[in-house]
Amino acid sequence: MSRYVVGIDLGTTNSALGYADMREATDDKPAPIKALAIPQVVGVNDASERAVLPSFLYLPASKEFPAGALDLPWKSPLDRLVGSFARDHGAKVPGRLVSSAKSWLSHPGVDRKAPILPWTAADDVTKVSPVDASSAYLAHLRDAWNHLIAGKTAADRLEHQEVFLTVPASFDAVARELTVEAAQQAGLERVTLLEEPQAAFYSWLAAHGDSWRKKVKVGDLLLVCDVGGGTTDFTLISVSDEGGDLALTRLAVGEHILLGGDNMDLTLAHAVAATLPNGMDALDASQKIALGHACRSAKEILFAEPQKKTAPVTILGRGSKVIGGAVKTELTRETLNSTLLDGFLPRCAPTDLPARGRRVGLTEIGLPYAADPAITRHLARFLGQQAGSLHTGGKLVQPSAILFNGGVFKAAELRNRTVEVLSSWFDAPVQTLETRDLDLAVALGAAYYGQVRRGKGVRIRGGVPRSYYVGVETAAPAVPGVTPPIKALCVVRMGMEEGTETDVPGPEFGLVVGEPAEFRFLSSTTRRNDPVGTVLDRWAPEELQEQEPLETALGAEDGGAGETVPVRLHSHVTEVGTLALWCNSSRDPRRWKLEFNVRETSQD
Repeated sequence: MSRYVVGIDLGTTNSALGYADMREATDDKPAPIKALAIPQVVGVNDASERAVLPSFLYLPASKEFPAGALDLPWKSPLDRLVGSFARDHGAKVPGRLVSSAKSWLSHPGVDRKAPILPWTAADDVTKVSPVDASSAYLAHLRDAWNHLIAGKTAADRLEHQEVFLTVPASFDAVARELTVEAAQQAGLERVTLLEEPQAAFYSWLAAHGDSWRKKVKVGDLLLVCDVGGGTTDFTLISVSDEGGDLALTRLAVGEHILLGGDNMDLTLAHAVAATLPNGMDALDASQKIALGHACRSAKEILFAEPQKKTAPVTILGRGSKVIGGAVKTELTRETLNSTLLDGFLPRCAPTDLPARGRRVGLTEIGLPYAADPAITRHLARFLGQQAGSLHTGGKLVQPSAILFNGGVFKAAELRNRTVEVLSSWFDAPVQTLETRDLDLAVALGAAYYGQVRRGKGVRIRGGVPRSYYVGVETAAPAVPGVTPPIKALCVVRMGMEEGTETDVPGPEFGLVVGEPAEFRFLSSTTRRNDPVGTVLDRWAPEELQEQEPLETALGAEDGGAGETVPVRLHSHVTEVGTLALWCNSSRDPRRWKLEFNVRETSQD
């Protein structure tokens, strides 16, 4: 086993790294967990350490900077820049700035391996894929670790450590596989995935040591409310008795909601633009994006300094008068609070569910943002759905306490509003669990989980967070213009543990090989009682969500193109936390592996 266990938070806005030296662990205590201060370019000819690595990638133009101006302590690519200066300088030149790569990584409507970012880049900019951008952040963390920790000791290089990489609990199988692929691209082969809300709770456990048992009791239901730069994630963790000791189990996760700090910044940009002559119409496409970045900076200033009433917002002008034509305005605290509190955390009834449909204003940069920005209404929907799934008998699951995570909740005003609304639904105050530094909690918690895997610390049980199904075409007569309906065959049950596999009981299926075919997958965060092998003829739209289909041509080997092979299915939840489905021929030794990540598959 490696000397270190390493937790990496690959965030939408910021990335961080926590670690523990297992030589410092004792028989009864885990090793201390530390955060890595990350060297990065913070200005021209200025490389310094920062607590986090902003998840921004800038693609410089040829000769944009003098030779050596962006040097790091290690050799780094000349055609790309990651971190603080990438974020700050890129806000002025948004056509060369890659941001929100993590959101794009989970976007099923694009080819996530294709060079599509920056989305608004000009034709002369060499674009990168969401996978490549994610890999660039991980590669920077790798190089920082190797420079500061490993030095000349080859065995201590990050490539040789056990790495626990976090993803949103709502990430589907495709996004999880692509995250692993980005890590492998950066040379990190020993990677295990961990859900971010669980990592945040592990950080809480690590911070409290044995005293955590005095903070909760048997029967408590703990809500982790995680709102980061790109996603809103809800998780429920139960506290139960196991042989006289407290045990923790992750009961439920929410659906994938693309809603977070990015949406807040876009909305603030519209609010600030309304104060300009001609509003947004006075700005070109690049200036609109730059305004969003400037509003993010102004928001962070106001939240960090409660005594301030305004923060400046400046974006560059157009053409040759870039400096003289700069657009200058400000973000007021009144605008900040009214926009974010009333727009994203409105007071609402528990029956007020999020609106359906797409809003044009939140699709400017191509991401499929949630139609309704009200996080409180999404929370009401989650608690209502899980009440039915867990058979609680009430209209809502009632949490005993809430643990906040994500950069959005660094603002006390947003935490307080969430608690206020949640408490109003139950006419009782909801306890708040104290959190560590929200910028570092996920990375530190992931490092703690690495020790749990070695028998040090308290484990949260739960397995996979959703049930998975494969679509099976019904044997119905062909009707012109009508797509045959599908049935949903359960191949992975919610709660199936990592490292386990099972045959899928039931009849044989016909597998088309040797020519292109489409495989359809579905998942559910509420159908927790479907055994593997269950076939669903119909279901409510909110029960199952269809994933990105897998289009591939499975090799025919000794058979003919278009051959239909009778197969039985075998599912596998890997130790890494990804899923694979095997199709085993029932008449010969052939077998095919369907992976949930790409448009092409591997075979044995």
